[in-house]
Amino acid sequence: MRTIVFILIVSAILSIYGLANFYIYLRGLQALRPFGTMRLAYAGTFILLAISYIVSVFLERADIIALGKPLSWIGSFWIGAFVYLLLITAAVDLLRLVNHFAPFFPAFITSNPARAARVAAISALSVVVVLLVYGFVNAHIIRMRTFGISVPKETGSRKTLNIVMASDIHLSSIIGRSRIEHIVERINSLLPDLVLLPGDIVDGDLNPVIRQNLGEALRQIKAPLGVYAVTGNHEYIGGVEKACKYITDHDVKMLRDSTVFVDGSFYIVGREDRSAGKKRRSLKELMVSVNMKYPIILMNHQPFHLEEAEQNGVDLQFSGHTHHGQFWPFNYITDIVYKLSYGYIKKGSTHIYVSSGVGTWGPPLRIAADPEIVNIRMRFEK
Repeated sequence: MRTIVFILIVSAILSIYGLANFYIYLRGLQALRPFGTMRLAYAGTFILLAISYIVSVFLERADIIALGKPLSWIGSFWIGAFVYLLLITAAVDLLRLVNHFAPFFPAFITSNPARAARVAAISALSVVVVLLVYGFVNAHIIRMRTFGISVPKETGSRKTLNIVMASDIHLSSIIGRSRIEHIVERINSLLPDLVLLPGDIVDGDLNPVIRQNLGEALRQIKAPLGVYAVTGNHEYIGGVEKACKYITDHDVKMLRDSTVFVDGSFYIVGREDRSAGKKRRSLKELMVSVNMKYPIILMNHQPFHLEEAEQNGVDLQFSGHTHHGQFWPFNYITDIVYKLSYGYIKKGSTHIYVSSGVGTWGPPLRIAADPEIVNIRMRFEK
């Protein structure tokens, strides 16, 4: 039943994507008015761009790298371009509709509609190119967010804890060797006691991760109290058991609906991602084995039901998943879906941080939210 539902959802998404691409194609064809061989070149280029990402997924799974990797990059950028071309095209058509009933276009548009359409098309393409360049550059500039919090609990001799958290790395053919090495370098520069990776470490398909030996970079993270992670929805996309084994084999401890008592000082509670469905244990069940007199840190990839952390006595929760939209205007959608799409809040005595993530999903672009590594400096004051 779940397979049928999945197939129906994917089919609906691909149908919508195809229709939206056809809409952009037609409007571009009408505006640019290519003829002869130019018309064929326009159609061929558009079809290549529209299907490249989808085709690359199958090629990479089949280890046809020579073609799969470049198509993955082309397709990723097209998805970014597609979003903004669709928004601009829809906005122009809306203006045309309004003008039809209440004319307001100036004479330089109405006197030569064909020329105005070409100018609008070229202007739209120029805006999209600028956005793609900005988004690509911005996605590579990691921001370091630093916060200090106080937890009124005993920890033996330990009075402080320097935590570094990096969510949503999305190791893939796009987030490759240079990106993960840079991320690890920035993590280590903060001299963490503890490093937490709350989900979506891999993007899905492990083939490009294994092929580039990206897990080796995870081994270079230096944290005397260890590196801990939980599953995200993307670990499930490519096969959660295989993904978790790969991550564990590279010196990252996976907490899958489990707890660990660290350094005789504090607990880390790691929840399985919601993708596990009914197999996922409740936070209340996990807390049974926890001594509440010690500080409790929770990793929960998707930031739903934040009140559960407060109700169960958690001191600090880390989540990711949202990317805070990654693209404008999707940040407004994530703000609607999640009570906290990005940033810090305190509910009762529970500190909660939802990260925008350090990597990217799909297009290597960040236009609505910056990539970040979060440094939390905890003080323990009984």
